[in-house]
Amino acid sequence: MTSQGQSLNSTLNDNCQVNFRETLLSINSCLGDQDVERLKFLCRDSITSKNLEKCGSALDIFEYLLAEECMTEEDPFFLAELLYTIKQKVLLRHLRYTKEQVENWLPVRRKVSLFRNLLYDLSEDISSENLKSMIFLLRESIPKVQMTSLSFLAYLEKQEKIAEDNLTLLEDLCKKVVPNLMRKIDKYKREKASQVGAPPVAKETESLHQGEKELFCRSDINQLLGALPVGSLVSWQEEHAQSNGDRATPVSVEMLGSSVDTLTSETSTKETAVYRMNRKHRGYCVVVNNHSFTSLSKRRGTNKDAECLRRVFQWLGFSVNIYVNVTKGRLEEVLQYFQTHPGHADGDCFVFCVLTHGKFGAVYSSDGSLIPIRQIMSHFTAQKCPALAHKPKLFFIQACQGEEIQPSVSIEADAVNPEHVPPSLQDSVPVEADFLLGLATVPGYVSFRHVEEGSWYIQSLYNHLKDLVPRQEDILSILTAVNDDVSRQADKHGTKKQMPQPAFTLRKKVVFPVPQEELLL
Repeated sequence: MTSQGQSLNSTLNDNCQVNFRETLLSINSCLGDQDVERLKFLCRDSITSKNLEKCGSALDIFEYLLAEECMTEEDPFFLAELLYTIKQKVLLRHLRYTKEQVENWLPVRRKVSLFRNLLYDLSEDISSENLKSMIFLLRESIPKVQMTSLSFLAYLEKQEKIAEDNLTLLEDLCKKVVPNLMRKIDKYKREKASQVGAPPVAKETESLHQGEKELFCRSDINQLLGALPVGSLVSWQEEHAQSNGDRATPVSVEMLGSSVDTLTSETSTKETAVYRMNRKHRGYCVVVNNHSFTSLSKRRGTNKDAECLRRVFQWLGFSVNIYVNVTKGRLEEVLQYFQTHPGHADGDCFVFCVLTHGKFGAVYSSDGSLIPIRQIMSHFTAQKCPALAHKPKLFFIQACQGEEIQPSVSIEADAVNPEHVPPSLQDSVPVEADFLLGLATVPGYVSFRHVEEGSWYIQSLYNHLKDLVPRQEDILSILTAVNDDVSRQADKHGTKKQMPQPAFTLRKKVVFPVPQEELLL
């Protein structure tokens, strides 16, 4: 190769390295302190403990992974695996991977061990109260320092109290404190046992085939693919076949690398339909907050819920309007006003929240009238509100019954009549597309509201929107997380439980754009 050619190759390689580091810098800017702690834990088998202690940011971790060649520009899959594991799936696009691609490759390309994955999964399900209980049981052997579930498990591992073939202490702790985690441990044992005697993963699955199959060197392929638009990959392969006398040239997925991932990513994006969220404004959020009633008891704690809804939906870009102690007549005025609001034409979405007393399928106005939820939602069908046609319309109902149950001093019932045998919740949702109804409880049962801290449902919705929107989770995934969170809560006696329930006719995913500013608490 001429000196001019060598100089060109050197320049191309330098540019690629700079571009990859820019990618890593972009990923780093999206990761918080908790993400860094999770990455450090997952890299304990790839980076020495001494070096991990020096890592104060994701960039430090990336530097060590590059130095150890755990990842390269040509093969960044290990980082994709890490981001997937810590649920930062939206960042996979920086590496030209999709969530589906990572899931497909994990069985043969996984670098994080089964044991490390087990500990990480367990840490995600160990609550702060569970952690306190575990530390209490081991107090004599645990240092008196602030610990997270991850640092607790890392300490046990460092002290050789647990290992991939020694789970006795871990099993004992889980049985005594969080018995349901034993399912994860049993699954790990089965997966580990299935690996015994299995052939090791061939090197060919992690790098280029050597010998006859490598018709081009990696740098040649990178230069060729780098100069081609993604849509030209097939034509490039066809042209190369023609230059070899029309013989088909074996081009592996590994050789095509991230360029194939980009092509698949574009196809996947077309297949995964998402509601548009790039109009002039996000839309309107209406909050009806009924605290005082003419004939029903006051709903203490509801103002905390209303404030949290205002904060989180303003953060998401909505124009929030709060109406307090709304009578039946006033509610009809509010519904008519927003049904005909001209601003919907330039908005992406519409949100309507109701915080009040209620019975199944209906909510109370402040003057004691019972209004069907379906009647509220029907104002925003495509026929009555054309400006919202084909746009997501989200309704969240925190409704309580008229005669409250008070299981403790600080917890009040806040839902439908438990003695009523209800029809399907779906009956409350208009029979047309693009609606979602999030109800604080399954039909026929009570939901709960703390008299100072607000309702379990709205507080969980607030926290999960705040935590999961930045991770690009869609609204149904967020509501599933809310279901899980609320279902784990109980009153101080441990006897009162609650399970929210969504019903929807959405045609696409509702994914809110990540706000540029952090939500201030």
